[in-house]
Amino acid sequence: MRGFFGIGVEGINKAFNVGSVFRSAHAFGASFSFTVAASYERKKGTRSDTSDAMAQLPFYEFSSIETFTLPKGCALVGVELDDEAIELPSFRHPSQAAYVLGSERGGMTAAMLDRCDHIIQIPSRFSLNLGIAGVCVMYDRLVSLGRFAPRPVKPGGPTEALDPHVRGDQILRQKAMEPYRSVPPLAEVEASLADERDD
Repeated sequence: MRGFFGIGVEGINKAFNVGSVFRSAHAFGASFSFTVAASYERKKGTRSDTSDAMAQLPFYEFSSIETFTLPKGCALVGVELDDEAIELPSFRHPSQAAYVLGSERGGMTAAMLDRCDHIIQIPSRFSLNLGIAGVCVMYDRLVSLGRFAPRPVKPGGPTEALDPHVRGDQILRQKAMEPYRSVPPLAEVEASLADERDD
């Protein structure tokens, strides 16, 4: 699967929930995890983060939204129950993304929502547990962007094997590189070859 993703939380103070998100992030192959204006004690979080995700992938702790930064080209995707949010099954995940979940009671702050490039919501009757919401988003990303055998029309497993991976040809940006090319010094090459033949 191309690209990368990270996942984090804003304003959380329940270490068990954060640990659950980070453990799932580790399981789904996240590239990093983070907290923003949150209180997370790793020792308490390990009760739910049994894989010790913080020892396995980079972790970033930001004291405020003002200090919060992401890699260049990384889209910020907020997960929030909001009238303007895109429902998760209809969302196309960016190849480079960071997902952020808000606090258990208050959700994301207005400032964080303003920072988001996209806001998505899980189509559920009411708000889900933070750890479960994180799993839903990461699983949807995996299913959307990963390579899997097609689902059959009838219930059960796939009836068709996954096509083997085929690498494409090398992409050369010929026209863009033309100004930087020079004509090879053929006379020098021929002289060099002649010297070799004489030896």
